[in-house]
Amino acid sequence: MQYTLKKSLGQHFLKDDTVCVRIVDALQQETYGQLLEVGPGGGALTKHLLQLTDIDFKAVELDAEKVAYLEHHFPAISGKLIHQSFLDIEPPFKDSFIIVGNFPYNISSQIVFKMLDWKDQVPVMIGMFQKEVAQRIAAKPGSKVYGVISVLVQAFYATEYLFDVPAEAFNPPPKVVSGVIRLKRKEQALTVKSDKHFRNLVKTAFNQRRKTLRNAVKTLFDATVLEDPLFNLRAEQLSIEQFAALTFQMNY
Repeated sequence: MQYTLKKSLGQHFLKDDTVCVRIVDALQQETYGQLLEVGPGGGALTKHLLQLTDIDFKAVELDAEKVAYLEHHFPAISGKLIHQSFLDIEPPFKDSFIIVGNFPYNISSQIVFKMLDWKDQVPVMIGMFQKEVAQRIAAKPGSKVYGVISVLVQAFYATEYLFDVPAEAFNPPPKVVSGVIRLKRKEQALTVKSDKHFRNLVKTAFNQRRKTLRNAVKTLFDATVLEDPLFNLRAEQLSIEQFAALTFQMNY
């Protein structure tokens, strides 16, 4: 039984087993009892994950053809597959769980934002991203690629870039280099007025990143607050801590 690759789903499947072993090695450094693989595809990583002992394992896959392929080639996955888009499901476990995967490039950022909605349940995410996306997630203030995803992730997770993965490790080879990163929830996350306030401020600020903060977010604050010299800066110049502190001065 074979499968076809679908560009519409951003499918680039791992074929280099050494990369899969390195991802599993990174997982083995964590303590967990429940594991969710996002986008198992052809099962290159899945076959290793199914061998892990004392783990409650599940995988979520949108493509019906890949679901059939996985069930045919990996009988042990029976009852563990969720045939839906990851973006549409509820948390598949009641308690905490780790997320791992070679994420579809076309929704990798959305996968991270979904994980943030579940941050109370997800202490660790280890994933394969397009290197450019991985670098944006881990970017620091002042960087040209520092943006919304950098701030929202790093407020709650420590980021660690693990290793590059060359294009030839995939079928078909993507036109970009990929990278595996680990996101580990901080023991002391930043305090914000609310997640809604934080997201609204960060997205509004970076939506007009060439403007000063004062002009970009003026609808969110009283005029007296906007007199603070901090608002002379652009969004990319603010630290994550400064964004968090500003949420307590927002109008709504």
